[in-house]
Amino acid sequence: MRKLLFMVIIFMASLFIIQNAAAAFEKKVEIVTTTSDIKSIAEMIGGNKVEVLSLTVGTQNPHFIDPKPSYMLKARKADLFISNGLELEVSWESSIIEGSRNSKIKVGAPGYLDASRGIQPLEIPQMVDRSSGDIHVFGNPHYILDPINAKIVARNIAEALSALLPQQYEYFQQNLFEFNKKVDQKMSVWRGKLMPYDGERIITYHKTWSYFAARFGLKIVSQLETKPGIPPSANHLREIIELIKNNKIKVILQENLYSDDAAKFVAKRADVHIVKAPTSVGAIREAGDYFTLIDIIVDRVVGGFSHD
Repeated sequence: MRKLLFMVIIFMASLFIIQNAAAAFEKKVEIVTTTSDIKSIAEMIGGNKVEVLSLTVGTQNPHFIDPKPSYMLKARKADLFISNGLELEVSWESSIIEGSRNSKIKVGAPGYLDASRGIQPLEIPQMVDRSSGDIHVFGNPHYILDPINAKIVARNIAEALSALLPQQYEYFQQNLFEFNKKVDQKMSVWRGKLMPYDGERIITYHKTWSYFAARFGLKIVSQLETKPGIPPSANHLREIIELIKNNKIKVILQENLYSDDAAKFVAKRADVHIVKAPTSVGAIREAGDYFTLIDIIVDRVVGGFSHD
């Protein structure tokens, strides 16, 4: 009996060691994202089962990226390629995917994910021509600045990862649950801070803030750009100055990606405060993940309205 008990103990210990060794050596899913925001969310959902690289950093304008060979090399190793979608990367994504020669991540393959799946786009144009400026035919692609949309992105990522690692389904679902819980908790805080400014009119530089403004009750009345992607003209800025004066607008919400020269020009001639905020994770050192990014934006907007 002692011998049998000893053998059982040895067997169980060996099984435990083998299982833990297998878990330790389980290949992580290699993920490549097109933006740092999606990278941040993918890391929260994937946890220790993934390795995530972003092709862009928060200080870059994701509309205009040079598809470098180094990006193609990153994509070549990917098990999962996650795109922001809604044509944010229309000028460069396909070149990187094709150049990677990685059949796993081609559009339509299990290793390709359009993170915008399920998002309700804003500002879908009724008509598009060259005179319209830089218009996205499927709608505004800056949906990630609405935290409720971030929950949709997180769900999409959890589904994609579960398809690639079905044995980790419960793990990804638990991470998704924790992510959604944190969004809900933070939304209560963010809404509370912005509630006093519900319905306030603002000016932005680019159409970056549409989803953020819609979620938190701000009204964007115009942009400093003459048209999307077209720098401000003198005549347009004079119109903006009159608009600000006539509507007693208090804030210009200025993206960190663009020059604030036009905003400063307007601010000198109208009683308006410039709020310069990051639009992506990593755009400034403090914006280290998705939640701190939204924290910073909310606090800076509040500071702009309360500025004397």
